[in-house]
Amino acid sequence: MAKIKLTKNELKKQKDALKMYKRYLPTLQLKKQQLQMEIRHIEAKADEVQRTRDELYRALAAWIAVFGEIQELRRDDGSWLIAPKRVITDMGNIAGVSIPVFIDAEFSVEDYDLFVKPLWVDAAIEQLKRILLLDIEIAILKEQIERLSQELRITSQRVNLFEKVKIPETTENIRKIRIYLGDQQTAQVVRGKIAKRKVVERTQS
Repeated sequence: MAKIKLTKNELKKQKDALKMYKRYLPTLQLKKQQLQMEIRHIEAKADEVQRTRDELYRALAAWIAVFGEIQELRRDDGSWLIAPKRVITDMGNIAGVSIPVFIDAEFSVEDYDLFVKPLWVDAAIEQLKRILLLDIEIAILKEQIERLSQELRITSQRVNLFEKVKIPETTENIRKIRIYLGDQQTAQVVRGKIAKRKVVERTQS
């Protein structure tokens, strides 16, 4: 705890600081609650999108198994025949935090020999596109969670600083200054009475 001046000016300074901490603390607590609520909401949405994505992939894999190998959807290097070309996002704002918002994505499909690839590949690529769209959406939702979680950590630190350090510290400073000033005032009154008594005694003698 930093050393404080035991003066009336310092008392006013400490009172103003305490008033400011108590005014901002509810705002910080509200922001913390809002961030926690939004993170839970986005996590639930990400889980839902992930389940949809997994169901689509299982359906695709089961469907392809009937007709042939899933390798038919891959390039020679093992990557998919279809790949994201451009991800379209916007920027949103939650509790003062800028977050990316998924809008859409454009894909590029590698040319393949229609006479070599089986007929079902065209339909499978469309299904894979839907799966990749969900993968992109999940990645952006995770980015939202990361940004909001980072802000939550900072906000929680500030709430703890105000609640556990600044407000108790300032309250204690005010108490100390008041005691000191009270003692000074009492001492001054006592000195005044003594001085007055001495004046009276000299007058009477």
